[in-house]
Amino acid sequence: MSRVLVTGGAGTIGAAVVRRLLGDPRYEVRVSDQRPAPEWMRESCEVHTGDLRELAEARVATLGCERVIHLAAIVGGIANFHKLPHTLTEVNNALYNAVVRAALDANVERFVYVSSSMVFERAEVFPTPEDHIFDCPVPRSAYGFSKLTGEVYCRAAHDQHGLPYTICRPFNAYGPGELPDDEPGIAHVVPDLVRKVLSGQQPLEIFGSGEQTRTLTHVDDIADGVVVAMGAGVAENEDYNISASDERSVAEIARVVWEACGRDPDQFQLAHLPAFEVDVQRRWPSVEKARTQLGWEARISLPDGIAHTVEWLRQLPSPAQPSPVGS
Repeated sequence: MSRVLVTGGAGTIGAAVVRRLLGDPRYEVRVSDQRPAPEWMRESCEVHTGDLRELAEARVATLGCERVIHLAAIVGGIANFHKLPHTLTEVNNALYNAVVRAALDANVERFVYVSSSMVFERAEVFPTPEDHIFDCPVPRSAYGFSKLTGEVYCRAAHDQHGLPYTICRPFNAYGPGELPDDEPGIAHVVPDLVRKVLSGQQPLEIFGSGEQTRTLTHVDDIADGVVVAMGAGVAENEDYNISASDERSVAEIARVVWEACGRDPDQFQLAHLPAFEVDVQRRWPSVEKARTQLGWEARISLPDGIAHTVEWLRQLPSPAQPSPVGS
């Protein structure tokens, strides 16, 4: 049995990854997160709560683990990218410094870095293949640059020290686990949209024209892709887009949410608020590499995934007046 450390395991994607690992008898799981772990996680996993920016704590978390899945980071919706550019750069880089070094010291068999579609913030090729990363213009946002920096750390640690790595880039994760937020754009687009629709907002407010596209990928699909890549020999020292392939405009996504919440399709109407300075206009990855090399592809359709997310959010306490949706 192989012990896997999941940093940031109490987050939305992290929790889905932990569930996927626990369903495979080949793995036992250690979670490292300063946020409180849910009861099911505490009962099923080892839980480490130290600050992974500190090398000593990163070494404690990594000791005895054969594999590391590194998810710990400051994330969130588009407003976070503009509100906290230095904070997320400072924190995420400190995490790379400590966690990558600890993984080297522990001589792990595989270091899986969960990057982001934001490294392709300024992509010029669609659908965007993995090797476009070497020609794609550098991200303008601090968040995109920070996630790209993590990829550079992986390759540098491999080139100098032989660290076996795999880079996974989720695209537009959504699903049960992420809460909406009172401040515009702090949470991702789906929970914000669902909250607004369930509150009765009409017309439904979005940032920008709504013509910008996203490729929403359910967290359970992302978790499966990350774990499959971690366990695949062919994935050593490779990178993969872990994504669905269904490109939709934000306006189309808003309509899917509207109808999943049981609202009258004939009453659907959008109100357009000013866009953020950095708002990616097109996001559509190629998924051929994961399909051909890993035999993996996303399986949860957008309507089914949105319906699943709506049902989960319906169980939450009634929110206060919602704020405009981020993307």
